[in-house]
Amino acid sequence: MPSQLTLVLGGARSGKSHYAEQLAAEHADGPVTYIATAQAGDEEMALRIALHRARRPESWKLVEEPVMLGDALYGHATQQGCVLVDCVTLWLNNLLFGEHHTYPETGLITPPAIFSEQIEALMSALQTAPGKIILVSNEIGLGIVPMGAMTRFYVDELGRLNQRLAAQADTVRLMAAGIPVPVKG
Repeated sequence: MPSQLTLVLGGARSGKSHYAEQLAAEHADGPVTYIATAQAGDEEMALRIALHRARRPESWKLVEEPVMLGDALYGHATQQGCVLVDCVTLWLNNLLFGEHHTYPETGLITPPAIFSEQIEALMSALQTAPGKIILVSNEIGLGIVPMGAMTRFYVDELGRLNQRLAAQADTVRLMAAGIPVPVKG
């Protein structure tokens, strides 16, 4: 049986992760698995990761997977369980920059092959993985058009991915100032 998919969108410090964690905590049918996509590349990020980790229940299983998200879902989703992925935004960044790819400041951006391969693997996993799945992603396309070809590419691609995820999701919530605003479901 396919998953029950919830997508939680919002801007920076909008309360996305906290709300998604509340949804997962309310899941009483089975275990919760938290798939973390962040990597501690510097001290600030290490602190952010530690703060997220400290507020999660110890009973939750932690899976750190920065790239192979579709495989992680296949491996950890269960019919009675809940998988919380935090976050799609960092995961997309990992696909683009994980192998130290460089991109031009102007002109067309050609992402590495892993970019589209892993996006399609995620979409496939979401169609067949069982149980409850909660995805957290940033809504970064609400501001001005950014300078630089790579930044525009990233904003465009995350927007396209969020659209695909929202189309597949049963429920979509947009976080605004800590308040979940119903978008779908």
